[in-house]
Amino acid sequence: MTEPERTAAKAYVRLLQTAQAVLADPATAPRAVALLAGPMAEAEESLRAAGLAGNEARLFALVEDLQTDTCASGP
Repeated sequence: MTEPERTAAKAYVRLLQTAQAVLADPATAPRAVALLAGPMAEAEESLRAAGLAGNEARLFALVEDLQTDTCASGP
Protein backbone atom coordinates (compact mmCIF):
# COMPACT_ATOMS: atom_id res chain seq x y z
CA MET A 1 0.00 0.00 0.00
CA THR A 2 1.42 3.36 -0.99
CA GLU A 3 1.45 6.30 1.42
CA PRO A 4 -1.28 8.17 -0.53
CA GLU A 5 -3.41 5.01 -0.49
CA ARG A 6 -2.86 4.61 3.27
CA THR A 7 -3.80 8.26 3.80
CA ALA A 8 -6.96 7.81 1.73
CA ALA A 9 -7.97 4.64 3.56
CA LYS A 10 -7.45 6.32 6.94
CA ALA A 11 -9.45 9.37 5.84
CA TYR A 12 -12.30 7.10 4.73
CA VAL A 13 -12.28 5.24 8.06
CA ARG A 14 -12.32 8.58 9.94
CA LEU A 15 -15.28 9.69 7.83
CA LEU A 16 -17.17 6.50 8.64
CA GLN A 17 -16.44 6.80 12.35
CA THR A 18 -17.46 10.45 12.40
CA ALA A 19 -20.67 9.72 10.49
CA GLN A 20 -21.55 6.94 12.92
CA ALA A 21 -20.95 9.19 15.92
CA VAL A 22 -22.88 12.14 14.48
CA LEU A 23 -25.85 10.08 13.37
CA ALA A 24 -26.00 8.03 16.58
CA ASP A 25 -26.58 11.15 18.70
CA PRO A 26 -30.06 12.63 18.25
CA ALA A 27 -28.71 16.04 19.30
CA THR A 28 -26.14 16.18 16.48
CA ALA A 29 -27.98 14.25 13.76
CA PRO A 30 -29.88 17.32 12.47
CA ARG A 31 -26.53 19.05 11.87
CA ALA A 32 -24.96 16.03 10.17
CA VAL A 33 -24.22 17.78 6.88
CA ALA A 34 -22.36 20.62 8.58
CA LEU A 35 -20.48 18.30 10.92
CA LEU A 36 -19.48 15.90 8.16
CA ALA A 37 -18.42 18.52 5.60
CA GLY A 38 -14.79 18.58 6.79
CA PRO A 39 -14.28 14.81 6.98
CA MET A 40 -16.03 14.39 3.62
CA ALA A 41 -13.74 16.94 1.97
CA GLU A 42 -10.67 15.32 3.52
CA ALA A 43 -11.69 11.87 2.29
CA GLU A 44 -12.55 13.14 -1.19
CA GLU A 45 -9.22 14.94 -1.58
CA SER A 46 -7.28 11.92 -0.27
CA LEU A 47 -9.09 9.59 -2.65
CA ARG A 48 -8.38 11.88 -5.58
CA ALA A 49 -4.69 12.26 -4.61
CA ALA A 50 -4.30 8.47 -4.40
CA GLY A 51 -6.07 7.89 -7.71
CA LEU A 52 -8.89 6.05 -5.97
CA ALA A 53 -11.83 8.31 -6.85
CA GLY A 54 -14.40 6.03 -8.45
CA ASN A 55 -12.48 2.87 -7.56
CA GLU A 56 -14.46 1.67 -4.57
CA ALA A 57 -13.29 -1.93 -4.87
CA ARG A 58 -9.65 -0.90 -4.46
CA LEU A 59 -10.53 1.50 -1.63
CA PHE A 60 -12.43 -1.17 0.29
CA ALA A 61 -9.54 -3.61 -0.18
CA LEU A 62 -7.16 -0.99 1.22
CA VAL A 63 -9.46 -0.30 4.18
CA GLU A 64 -9.61 -4.03 4.88
CA ASP A 65 -5.81 -4.24 4.72
CA LEU A 66 -5.53 -1.22 7.01
CA GLN A 67 -7.92 -2.78 9.53
CA THR A 68 -6.00 -6.07 9.39
CA ASP A 69 -2.71 -4.23 9.98
CA THR A 70 -4.22 -2.32 12.91
CA CYS A 71 -5.62 -5.48 14.51
CA ALA A 72 -2.37 -7.37 14.02
CA SER A 73 -0.26 -4.66 15.62
CA GLY A 74 -2.54 -4.43 18.67
CA PRO A 75 -3.48 -1.40 20.75
